[in-house]
Amino acid sequence: MKFKSVFGYLSIALAFTALSSTTTSTAQNLQAASNYSQAHEDLLASQSHIQDQIKVDEVEEFASRLYEDLEPESDIFSICWINDGVDPYAGSGIPIPDKQEIDVSDYHMPCTSNLITSNYGYRRRFGRMHKGVDLRAPIGDTVRAAFDGKIRLTKYERRGYGYYVIMRHENGLETIYGHLSRFLVKPNDYVKAGDPIALSGNTGRSTGPHLHFETRFMGYAINPNAIFDFKNGTTHTDVYTFNKNSYKRSRNYAPASYSSSGKKYHKIRRGDSLSKIAVRYHTTVSKLCALNGISRNATIRAGRSLRVR
Repeated sequence: MKFKSVFGYLSIALAFTALSSTTTSTAQNLQAASNYSQAHEDLLASQSHIQDQIKVDEVEEFASRLYEDLEPESDIFSICWINDGVDPYAGSGIPIPDKQEIDVSDYHMPCTSNLITSNYGYRRRFGRMHKGVDLRAPIGDTVRAAFDGKIRLTKYERRGYGYYVIMRHENGLETIYGHLSRFLVKPNDYVKAGDPIALSGNTGRSTGPHLHFETRFMGYAINPNAIFDFKNGTTHTDVYTFNKNSYKRSRNYAPASYSSSGKKYHKIRRGDSLSKIAVRYHTTVSKLCALNGISRNATIRAGRSLRVR
């Protein structure tokens, strides 16, 4: 019994000694608190002239570069913007891409008439190129923006466009509206597709009341018939692909509407509404609903057909 007690005490003593030794060794590896205080003061001293190391203008320059990295695309309303010419890109040296996809899904027809009185193309009678289409429009009819964008120019040209508006759009296109009788906007106004911008007229080199309408991409006068299906009051596709080799060509197919057994149908496109379709086909929303067995609040989906006659 005594042997066990002595062995137990001896074990406890050895354990305590080992613990004490470990604690002492650890304590010897720790630095004194005064050393940490000195290191802290040295760090503060090294930062005392930090304003000499980082200048305000350097911070602004860095922020500017960061913003440019986040916004890599140029401002469509700044390049070749201050220019009185119809083609502001002429002589600018800016390279024009051979091909460019352009979103034309959010559109509005420039006037209520869909009748083309003079098409795009070379005019033998006048010995010059007609770079737009002429749409029938009595004097005083409302002319509307074809796409969202800003007014770049409003001007008068006695031997040409007469009173005309040039508008640059967010999709990269510019549109020109000529032979107007009155402006409803001024340069730098931002307007949405369908907003009134002018009244039609018979000013400038014109043989009768009409709206001269042009579509351009970086100065190239695109055949409007390549983008718009004027007969059906819509665009051929949601995306128009500009091509330097084919921008003068029209597209003769009309996918927006078709007839079957005396009935007429409209192929619904993105952005269509019952009221827009009713105006396009000179009918009413009530008649459209009756023909199709739907309510005025029905959801119409792009790609489906709606009977209009």
